Amino acid sequence: MAKDLTNSNLERQNILNNPYAIQEIQKATNITGVNFEDNLRLTKEQVAMFFDVDIRTIERYLESHTSELGQNGYIVIKGQKLKDFRAAIEDQSVTDIDVGHKVRNLGIFDFRSLLNIAMLLTESETARVLRQTILDIVIDTINQRTGGGTKYINQRDEEFIQASFAEENYRKEFTDALRDYVSMGPFKYPLYTDKIYVSIFRENSKAYRKVLKLHEKDKVRDTFYSEILDLIASFEFGFAKSLEKTSKIYARPLTSLEVEKLYKEFEAQDHWRPLVERARNKMASRDLAFRDALHKQLSEYITPVQGSEFERFLGDKSKELEERLEDAKDVFKRLKERE
Repeated sequence: MAKDLTNSNLERQNILNNPYAIQEIQKATNITGVNFEDNLRLTKEQVAMFFDVDIRTIERYLESHTSELGQNGYIVIKGQKLKDFRAAIEDQSVTDIDVGHKVRNLGIFDFRSLLNIAMLLTESETARVLRQTILDIVIDTINQRTGGGTKYINQRDEEFIQASFAEENYRKEFTDALRDYVSMGPFKYPLYTDKIYVSIFRENSKAYRKVLKLHEKDKVRDTFYSEILDLIASFEFGFAKSLEKTSKIYARPLTSLEVEKLYKEFEAQDHWRPLVERARNKMASRDLAFRDALHKQLSEYITPVQGSEFERFLGDKSKELEERLEDAKDVFKRLKERE
């Protein structure tokens, strides 16, 4: 979907929290400044010159977006730090900057906060071109690190295999309970599967497929994050036990109306709320950041994806499913031997 970084703090933060994209953008742009405390730093004057705007324009954005820019690396230095910065300028023979000795405090940008300003500036053609470059590199970086696609980025999480294996077992408990304790036809299986999906993330399987643009042969559950699989497993197992208990009390299979009433009571239990809200946040936020997929029904739960999440799904610890399956062979062998 088209992104307008100037209007979306969420989109800006998702990029600025992605260390792999920032690294590639820095390589591509090769922007120079002062190396200070192992970080690239630029003054307001340098930033204004780079974007070909008046320094008062930069100051205006600093005033209107103080918290955001501070969160992303803009700092004000004084005292000894300011002296050290002046010394760094002299040592590195930086000629396009002059910090007079009468200056008592100085605002300086790092590379992230420079990109942050580029995402905000509407008055600069340089900023507009840089925004497009940023978006292109972000997409390329994610695709490169995931092998060309993000449909199954969830499977790069080291917790995915265990969650998937456990959910499959609880799924069997669920379908067996529907078979044994519910007096309905075969459509009861997709019906109550979808009810669980709607309870957790407000979409049935058809709507979810549409959001992620899945093909007919793609299995929906293969795209779920481990937290979603864990919660689905809890719903399936819990409802299976409710069906079993109620059916045994009545000494017969339950009718469709009885099952519907039981499910409404089951999903309304208070203990689900924090788990469901967390699952909605994880699904909606990750899918927007990694898959460029917007779950409109979960818009209120979307927050920026943190740096640790990029490490989890794009970093060195993340792996393709085939590698994880190879690593997990011994675990599966021991589990099979227990049966």
